[in-house]
Amino acid sequence: MLTQTTTRVLEPSDLDAALAVLDREPVANAFVTARVQVAGLDPWRLGGEMWGWYEDGMLASLCYAGANLVPICATPRAVRGFADRARRAGRRCSSIVGPATSTAQLWRLLEPSWGPAREIRSQQPLMVTDRLPDDIVPDPYVRRVRKDEMETIMPACVAMFTEEVGVSPLAGDGGLLYQARVAELVGAGRSFARLDEDGKVVFKAEIGAATSQACQVQGVWVAPEYRGRGLAAPGMAAVLRYALADVAPVVSLYVNDFNTAARAAYRRVGFKEVGAFMSVLF
Repeated sequence: MLTQTTTRVLEPSDLDAALAVLDREPVANAFVTARVQVAGLDPWRLGGEMWGWYEDGMLASLCYAGANLVPICATPRAVRGFADRARRAGRRCSSIVGPATSTAQLWRLLEPSWGPAREIRSQQPLMVTDRLPDDIVPDPYVRRVRKDEMETIMPACVAMFTEEVGVSPLAGDGGLLYQARVAELVGAGRSFARLDEDGKVVFKAEIGAATSQACQVQGVWVAPEYRGRGLAAPGMAAVLRYALADVAPVVSLYVNDFNTAARAAYRRVGFKEVGAFMSVLF
């Protein structure tokens, strides 16, 4: 029996069907779901195209193709379809990121034409919690960053990004897009920091994506001169308290497997590993 399969760019009228796919894995898909809920599927507003993989006329898998290429609930056949479309379109993204299994398959298919990558992070544990820790007091000095504190928070954000990704977010457009993103999170009350007595950021984190079901913490950073002093776990507990009270019932993050200090701090706060992401950086 022949089954009909196809990929196509989704349109605004496909929104409900796309959200139904995203809803299958609300934690893993939180970043893309949050964007789609705000922007819909219009490519101009979404910042990229949403590709759909259909089997027997039903939308089965998705792939977000914007600044990142993100396979979503992607079956092996869907990944092959997305890889074909991505090859034809040429590389426009700065990274491929998503669940480790489908991302690894996608990269195997794209590497001959898109490679080499600048860096591959093949195992990034996805960690989740839905409660505050019993044995760690949230840092009382961690608070929301105010809108008039952009000049205070930006250097810490740039340092975190450069350290994490390996390139400065100020390259290319002088940091306009990155600054707008930081301002968006500050304005939404989803940027948190602890400042020292001189007004310098010593700990920071953002809730980078938020839906009604789950949110994702990103950009966790401790100033180098303050590392090893036990700030990360109480700081994360404070961010977790805000997240659970104000944003979503489940809080997630993903972390590089080689970052043993961060993984230990997250485990201390109660995060448990439930899966893995993979990132291919260009």
